[in-house]
Amino acid sequence: MRSLDGRVAVVAGATRGAGRGIARMLGEAGATVYCTGRSVRGQASPRGRAETIDETAEMVDAAGGVGIPVRVDHTVDAEVAALFERVEKQSKRLDLLVNVFTGPPATWANFLQETPADGRKFVEAWFWPRIATAWHAAPIMATKKAGVIVELVEQDNVGYHGAFYFDVMETLLKRLIFGLAHDLEASGIAAVAVAPGFMRTEAILDGFGVTEANWRDGLKHPQAAAYGWGGSETPCFVGRAVAALAADPLVMTKSGGIYTARALSDEYGFTDVSGKKPDFQVMDEALKKAMESGPIAALKRNVPHAWQQVRRDPAPA
Repeated sequence: MRSLDGRVAVVAGATRGAGRGIARMLGEAGATVYCTGRSVRGQASPRGRAETIDETAEMVDAAGGVGIPVRVDHTVDAEVAALFERVEKQSKRLDLLVNVFTGPPATWANFLQETPADGRKFVEAWFWPRIATAWHAAPIMATKKAGVIVELVEQDNVGYHGAFYFDVMETLLKRLIFGLAHDLEASGIAAVAVAPGFMRTEAILDGFGVTEANWRDGLKHPQAAAYGWGGSETPCFVGRAVAALAADPLVMTKSGGIYTARALSDEYGFTDVSGKKPDFQVMDEALKKAMESGPIAALKRNVPHAWQQVRRDPAPA
């Protein structure tokens, strides 16, 4: 189904992982996708990975869309501004922004182990570039009174994320979507947070010494089995979730909310690229064991979020 024919998207952080999967599935739906990131051919990833945005753009083309690689460091405002100036000049519209790019890795230290100065650097490096990216994108969407901003988050609640500054950052990403939903509703722009499941990203597959073709062999690793590897999903699963949201004429009714790819698959009826849904029962059992006796047993994770968008008027169609 080419439900996004004629639509234009920016996937900020499309080099690998969820960003690549989202870009590919937007291409599958017929969209033109600007694939941003720092890794291009001839300029290696600072994280030692081989994937590039050039490859991702080619995957978008192969899926049926139009992929446009643009090297952007989203921590540099001038590069972000230039990206959206190019989008507006070339495409004359912007229908979707997906923020998937990452910041520095977390130390996973607790509050007493990490200095406030280091914690501040970590939080700001993840959070502030997203504000700048959304700020440059929103005016283009507002000209047509339509658009969607999607933020990928780690879980669909506001429970603890495992370390103080990482928790602050993740909660801010969710609150960012809530705030954008309020401020941008009058401009016809929806803002939604989406939480994928356990994804078989390139790095995770490498870590377990498998490929997508033989990913089930990873179950030989006790750690993989304990994390629910048998119920994992490709990054394309959350990609189809984002594509479904972008194509939904009533997406404004979801603005301000946090949704799992799993719940969206039940609602919109999409599957993973295998033609099947992930084995959610395996994931549920693994999570239950981890909560009962595993390393996350002491974490207060399952705290439902109760943020609700207060609408003065009916949501626009």
